[in-house]
Amino acid sequence: MIIRFLKKHYPIIILLFLTSCASRKDIVYFKDIKNKYEKEILVDYKTFFEPDDLLAITISSSNMQGLEPFNLPAVSFNAIPGSVVGEQKQLTYLIKKDGTIDFPVLGNIKLLGLSKIEATQLLKEKLSVYIKDPIVHIELVNFKITILGEVNNPGTFTIPNERISIIEALGLAGDLTITGKRNDILVIREQNNKYKYHRIDITSDEIFNSPVYYLKQNDAIYVTPNNAQIKSSSYNKNTPIWVSVASVLVSLVILLTK
Repeated sequence: MIIRFLKKHYPIIILLFLTSCASRKDIVYFKDIKNKYEKEILVDYKTFFEPDDLLAITISSSNMQGLEPFNLPAVSFNAIPGSVVGEQKQLTYLIKKDGTIDFPVLGNIKLLGLSKIEATQLLKEKLSVYIKDPIVHIELVNFKITILGEVNNPGTFTIPNERISIIEALGLAGDLTITGKRNDILVIREQNNKYKYHRIDITSDEIFNSPVYYLKQNDAIYVTPNNAQIKSSSYNKNTPIWVSVASVLVSLVILLTK
Protein backbone atom coordinates (compact mmCIF):
# COMPACT_ATOMS: atom_id res chain seq x y z
CA MET A 1 0.00 0.00 0.00
CA ILE A 2 2.83 2.41 0.87
CA ILE A 3 4.60 1.66 -2.41
CA ARG A 4 1.34 2.19 -4.34
CA PHE A 5 0.82 5.53 -2.55
CA LEU A 6 4.38 6.69 -3.27
CA LYS A 7 4.12 5.72 -6.93
CA LYS A 8 0.79 7.49 -7.29
CA HIS A 9 1.81 10.70 -5.54
CA TYR A 10 5.50 10.80 -6.43
CA PRO A 11 5.17 13.89 -8.72
CA ILE A 12 3.35 15.77 -5.97
CA ILE A 13 6.04 14.86 -3.43
CA ILE A 14 8.77 16.14 -5.76
CA LEU A 15 6.78 19.32 -6.40
CA LEU A 16 6.51 19.97 -2.67
CA PHE A 17 10.28 19.66 -2.32
CA LEU A 18 10.84 22.06 -5.20
CA THR A 19 8.36 24.67 -4.03
CA SER A 20 9.93 24.67 -0.58
CA CYS A 21 13.14 26.03 -2.08
CA ALA A 22 13.79 29.75 -2.28
CA SER A 23 12.78 31.38 -5.53
CA ARG A 24 15.26 33.16 -7.80
CA LYS A 25 13.96 36.60 -6.86
CA ASP A 26 14.76 35.93 -3.20
CA ILE A 27 18.39 35.00 -3.89
CA VAL A 28 19.72 37.03 -6.83
CA TYR A 29 21.38 40.35 -5.97
CA PHE A 30 20.59 43.60 -7.83
CA LYS A 31 17.91 41.97 -9.95
CA ASP A 32 16.74 45.40 -11.14
CA ILE A 33 20.03 46.11 -12.89
CA LYS A 34 20.05 45.57 -16.64
CA ASN A 35 22.76 45.72 -19.30
CA LYS A 36 24.31 49.16 -19.91
CA TYR A 37 22.55 50.44 -16.82
CA GLU A 38 23.88 53.40 -14.83
CA LYS A 39 22.78 54.64 -11.44
CA GLU A 40 24.31 57.58 -9.62
CA ILE A 41 25.32 57.01 -6.01
CA LEU A 42 23.74 59.87 -4.09
CA VAL A 43 25.34 59.19 -0.70
CA ASP A 44 28.93 59.96 0.26
CA TYR A 45 31.33 58.17 2.56
CA LYS A 46 32.63 61.08 4.60
CA THR A 47 33.65 59.98 8.10
CA PHE A 48 32.85 62.21 11.07
CA PHE A 49 34.71 61.79 14.33
CA GLU A 50 32.85 60.41 17.32
CA PRO A 51 33.59 59.80 21.03
CA ASP A 52 36.00 56.90 21.68
CA ASP A 53 37.63 57.24 18.25
CA LEU A 54 41.38 56.68 18.36
CA LEU A 55 43.38 59.05 16.15
CA ALA A 56 46.98 58.82 15.03
CA ILE A 57 48.05 62.40 14.30
CA THR A 58 51.42 63.22 12.76
CA ILE A 59 52.71 66.76 12.33
CA SER A 60 55.44 67.59 9.83
CA SER A 61 56.79 70.59 7.93
CA SER A 62 59.44 71.61 5.41
CA ASN A 63 61.36 72.85 8.45
CA MET A 64 61.58 69.93 10.88
CA GLN A 65 62.96 72.05 13.70
CA GLY A 66 60.58 72.49 16.60
CA LEU A 67 58.17 69.69 15.62
CA GLU A 68 59.01 67.32 18.47
CA PRO A 69 56.63 68.82 21.07
CA PHE A 70 53.66 68.31 18.70
CA ASN A 71 54.21 64.62 17.96
CA LEU A 72 53.49 61.80 20.36
CA PRO A 73 56.43 59.41 20.81
CA ALA A 74 56.47 55.87 19.48
CA VAL A 75 56.68 53.25 22.20
CA SER A 76 58.07 49.73 22.13
CA PHE A 77 56.13 46.70 23.24
CA ASN A 78 56.59 42.96 22.92
CA ALA A 79 54.15 41.56 20.37
CA ILE A 80 54.99 38.05 21.63
CA PRO A 81 55.19 37.54 25.42
CA GLY A 82 58.77 36.83 26.46
CA SER A 83 60.21 38.09 23.19
CA VAL A 84 63.24 40.40 23.38
CA VAL A 85 62.32 42.03 20.07
CA GLY A 86 60.04 45.02 20.57
CA GLU A 87 57.61 46.48 18.07
CA GLN A 88 57.27 50.23 17.60
CA LYS A 89 53.80 51.67 17.92
CA GLN A 90 52.77 55.31 17.82
CA LEU A 91 50.63 56.57 20.65
CA THR A 92 47.14 57.75 19.72
CA TYR A 93 44.66 60.41 20.80
CA LEU A 94 41.32 59.36 22.29
CA ILE A 95 38.31 61.53 21.53
CA LYS A 96 36.74 61.92 24.95
CA LYS A 97 33.03 61.96 25.74
CA ASP A 98 33.03 65.75 25.49
CA GLY A 99 34.37 65.45 21.94
CA THR A 100 37.86 66.78 22.63
CA ILE A 101 41.42 65.49 22.46
CA ASP A 102 44.25 66.69 24.65
CA PHE A 103 46.85 67.89 22.15
CA PRO A 104 50.40 68.84 23.15
CA VAL A 105 50.95 72.59 23.55
CA LEU A 106 47.53 73.41 22.04
CA GLY A 107 45.53 71.87 24.88
CA ASN A 108 41.95 70.60 24.45
CA ILE A 109 40.71 70.68 20.86
CA LYS A 110 37.16 69.70 19.98
CA LEU A 111 37.00 67.31 17.01
CA LEU A 112 33.59 65.79 17.64
CA GLY A 113 31.44 65.84 14.51
CA LEU A 114 34.26 67.06 12.26
CA SER A 115 35.34 65.26 9.11
CA LYS A 116 38.99 64.41 8.56
CA ILE A 117 39.39 67.39 6.22
CA GLU A 118 37.77 69.77 8.73
CA ALA A 119 39.87 68.44 11.62
CA THR A 120 43.05 68.70 9.54
CA GLN A 121 42.30 72.31 8.65
CA LEU A 122 41.52 73.18 12.28
CA LEU A 123 44.84 71.77 13.49
CA LYS A 124 46.74 73.53 10.70
CA GLU A 125 45.29 76.88 11.75
CA LYS A 126 46.19 76.37 15.42
CA LEU A 127 49.67 75.03 14.63
CA SER A 128 50.47 77.90 12.27
CA VAL A 129 51.15 80.05 15.31
CA TYR A 130 54.10 77.79 16.18
CA ILE A 131 55.09 76.09 12.90
CA LYS A 132 55.55 77.46 9.42
CA ASP A 133 53.40 75.65 6.83
CA PRO A 134 52.45 72.68 9.05
CA ILE A 135 51.43 69.41 7.43
CA VAL A 136 48.84 67.41 9.38
CA HIS A 137 48.10 63.73 8.81
CA ILE A 138 45.18 62.17 10.70
CA GLU A 139 44.33 58.48 10.69
CA LEU A 140 41.38 56.84 12.42
CA VAL A 141 42.89 53.60 13.73
CA ASN A 142 39.84 51.92 15.29
CA PHE A 143 37.39 52.01 12.39
CA LYS A 144 35.57 48.72 12.96
CA ILE A 145 32.35 47.09 11.82
CA THR A 146 30.60 43.97 13.10
CA ILE A 147 28.72 41.49 10.89
CA LEU A 148 26.50 38.81 12.42
CA GLY A 149 23.76 36.41 11.36
CA GLU A 150 23.49 34.40 8.16
CA VAL A 151 26.96 35.03 6.71
CA ASN A 152 29.77 32.56 6.17
CA ASN A 153 32.36 34.40 8.26
CA PRO A 154 30.76 36.53 11.01
CA GLY A 155 32.92 38.74 13.18
CA THR A 156 34.35 42.19 13.80
CA PHE A 157 36.56 43.68 11.09
CA THR A 158 39.02 46.60 11.22
CA ILE A 159 38.85 48.80 8.13
CA PRO A 160 42.20 50.46 7.34
CA ASN A 161 41.07 53.03 4.76
CA GLU A 162 37.96 54.35 6.55
CA ARG A 163 35.78 53.67 3.52
CA ILE A 164 33.67 50.56 3.03
CA SER A 165 30.31 49.90 1.42
CA ILE A 166 27.71 47.40 2.61
CA ILE A 167 28.58 45.22 -0.40
CA GLU A 168 32.29 45.17 0.49
CA ALA A 169 31.43 44.42 4.12
CA LEU A 170 29.34 41.39 3.18
CA GLY A 171 32.23 40.27 0.98
CA LEU A 172 34.56 40.46 4.00
CA ALA A 173 32.15 38.21 5.87
CA GLY A 174 32.26 35.60 3.10
CA ASP A 175 28.88 36.58 1.58
CA LEU A 176 25.43 35.56 2.82
CA THR A 177 24.58 31.94 3.35
CA ILE A 178 21.83 30.49 1.18
CA THR A 179 19.47 30.86 4.16
CA GLY A 180 20.10 34.57 4.67
CA LYS A 181 17.32 36.99 3.74
CA ARG A 182 18.67 39.27 1.01
CA ASN A 183 15.78 41.70 1.37
CA ASP A 184 15.96 42.14 5.15
CA ILE A 185 19.48 43.11 6.22
CA LEU A 186 19.59 45.21 9.38
CA VAL A 187 22.22 47.93 9.89
CA ILE A 188 22.50 49.36 13.42
CA ARG A 189 24.23 52.72 13.71
CA GLU A 190 25.03 54.74 16.84
CA GLN A 191 24.72 58.45 16.16
CA ASN A 192 24.33 61.40 18.53
CA ASN A 193 23.92 59.06 21.51
CA LYS A 194 21.06 57.25 19.78
CA TYR A 195 20.78 53.95 17.93
CA LYS A 196 19.38 54.19 14.41
CA TYR A 197 18.08 51.14 12.56
CA HIS A 198 18.04 50.72 8.79
CA ARG A 199 16.72 47.75 6.84
CA ILE A 200 18.07 47.27 3.33
CA ASP A 201 17.27 45.03 0.37
CA ILE A 202 20.37 43.87 -1.47
CA THR A 203 18.27 42.34 -4.25
CA SER A 204 17.26 45.84 -5.36
CA ASP A 205 19.37 48.58 -6.92
CA GLU A 206 17.82 51.00 -4.42
CA ILE A 207 20.55 49.89 -2.04
CA PHE A 208 22.87 52.38 -3.74
CA ASN A 209 20.74 55.27 -2.43
CA SER A 210 20.54 53.96 1.12
CA PRO A 211 22.05 56.20 3.83
CA VAL A 212 23.92 53.12 5.07
CA TYR A 213 25.34 52.08 1.69
CA TYR A 214 28.65 53.44 2.99
CA LEU A 215 29.24 52.22 6.52
CA LYS A 216 30.54 54.25 9.43
CA GLN A 217 32.76 53.24 12.32
CA ASN A 218 31.12 50.85 14.80
CA ASP A 219 28.21 49.98 12.49
CA ALA A 220 26.70 46.54 13.14
CA ILE A 221 25.14 44.44 10.38
CA TYR A 222 22.75 41.58 11.04
CA VAL A 223 21.60 39.26 8.26
CA THR A 224 18.21 37.79 9.11
CA PRO A 225 17.62 34.03 8.55
CA ASN A 226 14.81 33.11 6.19
CA ASN A 227 11.70 31.25 7.34
CA ALA A 228 13.05 27.88 6.23
CA GLN A 229 16.14 28.33 8.40
CA ILE A 230 14.08 29.40 11.39
CA LYS A 231 11.80 26.37 11.07
CA SER A 232 14.68 23.97 10.51
CA SER A 233 16.38 25.15 13.70
CA SER A 234 13.82 23.15 15.67
CA TYR A 235 14.69 19.96 13.79
CA ASN A 236 17.58 17.62 14.25
CA LYS A 237 20.62 18.74 12.25
CA ASN A 238 20.67 15.34 10.56
CA THR A 239 17.14 15.80 9.22
CA PRO A 240 18.26 16.99 5.74
CA ILE A 241 20.49 13.92 5.44
CA TRP A 242 17.66 11.55 6.33
CA VAL A 243 15.33 13.34 3.93
CA SER A 244 17.85 12.84 1.13
CA VAL A 245 18.30 9.17 2.01
CA ALA A 246 14.55 8.66 2.14
CA SER A 247 14.14 10.34 -1.24
CA VAL A 248 16.72 8.00 -2.80
CA LEU A 249 15.08 4.94 -1.24
CA VAL A 250 11.67 5.99 -2.52
CA SER A 251 13.08 6.35 -6.01
CA LEU A 252 14.72 2.89 -5.84
CA VAL A 253 11.55 1.25 -4.56
CA ILE A 254 9.52 2.75 -7.40
CA LEU A 255 12.06 1.66 -10.02
CA LEU A 256 12.30 -1.88 -8.63
CA THR A 257 8.54 -2.39 -8.52
CA LYS A 258 7.85 -1.29 -12.07
